[in-house]
Amino acid sequence: MQAIFITGAASGIGAATARLFARRGWRVGLADINAAGLAAVAADCPHSSVHVMDVRDRDGWVAALDAFTGGAGLHVLFNNAGVPSGGPFEQNEWDAIDRTVAINLGGVINGARIGHAYLARTPGSCLLNTASASAIYGSAGLAVYSATKFAVRALTEALDGEWHRQGIKVRGLVPGFIDTPLLDGAVQGSNRSIRETVTAAGLELTDVEAVAEAAWDAVHGDRVLVYVGPTAKRLAFAARWMPGRLRKRMQRGFAAPD
Repeated sequence: MQAIFITGAASGIGAATARLFARRGWRVGLADINAAGLAAVAADCPHSSVHVMDVRDRDGWVAALDAFTGGAGLHVLFNNAGVPSGGPFEQNEWDAIDRTVAINLGGVINGARIGHAYLARTPGSCLLNTASASAIYGSAGLAVYSATKFAVRALTEALDGEWHRQGIKVRGLVPGFIDTPLLDGAVQGSNRSIRETVTAAGLELTDVEAVAEAAWDAVHGDRVLVYVGPTAKRLAFAARWMPGRLRKRMQRGFAAPD
């Protein structure tokens, strides 16, 4: 039975992906700091195991992967855990900046570096990372979050080159704004949630099940980066063909939130 280990599995993209892979006969390792959320997802996933862990904790990574694999190989490691961060950059609190960088980038680096040993034991294995449409063009109002997701994209592209000869595929999801609990977080310096800010800007929200399907396609496909949702696809087009217009849109469209 093929096996996938998913961080951020208690909700959102991670939970939807876990359920999809489980329905298709995979054994699923569910990892998150949210024990109650993991238990709810595990109830929907036969052949699953729960691993309460923080992606910043390297010893926790080793313990969880050893427990899930029994020291054997791993078909897919899905580096998905992340936290939202937004608002005018100069108003971002230092603690929030440090947490965003440590989880969104540090956690992905930890997963890739530690997970390599398990992936290398399995021919045709795959490291899948969750980036963001904010990794296509630096997003005003999401500066720190955007910076971490650019770094995730860079790591994905770099490891696709490094690990190719080892038979390990490296893939990245590049979703737009996905309808998950992350959007309910507050924008710093504002009384709005991220969800309210996004919808007020006229941007679409993509259903989380579409991202789960994209994760399946990424694992089984050849594209390094898989764009998910209309916002991500439009940004990718604009960044390639209309960078000047996109720059002006960022300058014109960002204002300090209410």
